[in-house]
Amino acid sequence: MLPISIAQVAAISDGKLGSSENSLLEVCGAASDNRLVKKGDLFIALPGARVDGNQFAGDALARGAVAVLSANKEAACAGGASATHIIEVADPLLAIGKIAQYSLAQLRKKNPNLQVVAVTGSVGKTTTKDLLANLLQERGPVVAPPGSFNNELGLPLTVLSADATTATLVLEMGADRAGNIAYLTHIAPPDIGMVLAVARAHLGEFGGIEKVAAAKAEMLSGIRPGGIAILNADDKRVAAMAQNSPVPVYFFSAQGEEKNAAPALYGVKDGSASIFASDIKNDGGRAAFLLHTPSGNVPVNLQLIGIHHINNALAAASAAYQLGISPEKIAQRLSTAFPASRHRMDVQEIGDITIIDDSYNANPDSLTAGILALSDIAGSRRKIAVLGAMLELGEESGMEHKKIGSLLGAEKVAVLYAVGENTDMRLLAESAAQAGVEVKLCADGTEARALLSAESRSGDVILLKGSNGSGIWKIADALSEEGV
Repeated sequence: MLPISIAQVAAISDGKLGSSENSLLEVCGAASDNRLVKKGDLFIALPGARVDGNQFAGDALARGAVAVLSANKEAACAGGASATHIIEVADPLLAIGKIAQYSLAQLRKKNPNLQVVAVTGSVGKTTTKDLLANLLQERGPVVAPPGSFNNELGLPLTVLSADATTATLVLEMGADRAGNIAYLTHIAPPDIGMVLAVARAHLGEFGGIEKVAAAKAEMLSGIRPGGIAILNADDKRVAAMAQNSPVPVYFFSAQGEEKNAAPALYGVKDGSASIFASDIKNDGGRAAFLLHTPSGNVPVNLQLIGIHHINNALAAASAAYQLGISPEKIAQRLSTAFPASRHRMDVQEIGDITIIDDSYNANPDSLTAGILALSDIAGSRRKIAVLGAMLELGEESGMEHKKIGSLLGAEKVAVLYAVGENTDMRLLAESAAQAGVEVKLCADGTEARALLSAESRSGDVILLKGSNGSGIWKIADALSEEGV
């Protein structure tokens, strides 16, 4: 961010500065974790269910923060902060959004060439964000969030990481309810807004797949005047968003030239399905294809594991092409990109056992893709699945877990370690057993880790996946640190 005074921060956030004594001190960054505070940062003291950030206010100032943003001045003082360094606001989360919105507007005035690229979708957001961050380095310095920093806290913090040298700001926008993406685009209106997919994630929160689609479509309404939308022609709900788009739409497709009809099909007069793939090959889970662009066709050989990553690559390629990067440079970078965020189709060789760590999160579509990738990678080797529950699926949860059990059988998975004592995991386990899979019911990750260590064999290929709340990522961490 461009440096601004504490007094300005207070004004922007509708806050009250404890004293005018330090009002001219400059803020040049922000952090919500006191351990990550750098000199000149604004510390955001967020109240939490287990930990109140106010208790670390004094430590944050000692580490170099110039002020504390808090809704509870007394608690921040009790945490060791001086009242003269506290900006009291009604809601720190809303306040940091206002500060980020202001900061981005100032950056755009200083650097008219700054481009904001935002991506949303039920699956593939983080991988696409990472690919964008790689491709768009061709334009100059890129700021992108670490991991899945995609909510009402993570996005403002990412925006505040940009400075006068930033050429491209890449943002990931997540949603678990209607209005989330509208709020995030209000903070950071994108020049290019992308929607990847409408999948069966957070169904319980949204109340159905069509409401998921409506929430993702908020991206298009939030794009800046003069900006563009990039949509997946292969997802009918995403492609249909073009009908009401206030900005020009461009499509990408992994299904070849036939999807070039998408613009006319959805009533788009000034869009084109200009980026698509043909000649797709599956090389042990890694996709190779011919990338078609209006400026020529180039071969791409992805290093990412999973045939489903073609869509993510095409989405990233579409934005890069629109920003003037040549097809040759796009292909070169796509063909040398590796996973940049933890727990996302990260393939590790631990001794003579292959681990596929895709444990960050799970929904029916991403888990299906993970199981298919397991089959592609394993070939004739023994396939093991260590799975946790897919959360927030609402009334469809039981049925979706049963479908996964059947898929495990169809893909000849030898053993399922079903982690967690709940109805959904029992349904998954029963369905898998009926499909011929050997099932190990595990109360928790500790039991699963112990069984896996005792029972794994040389040559096994092991997939780890589950919603973040299922804790499968902890097993992945343990395997990475300690071995199988």
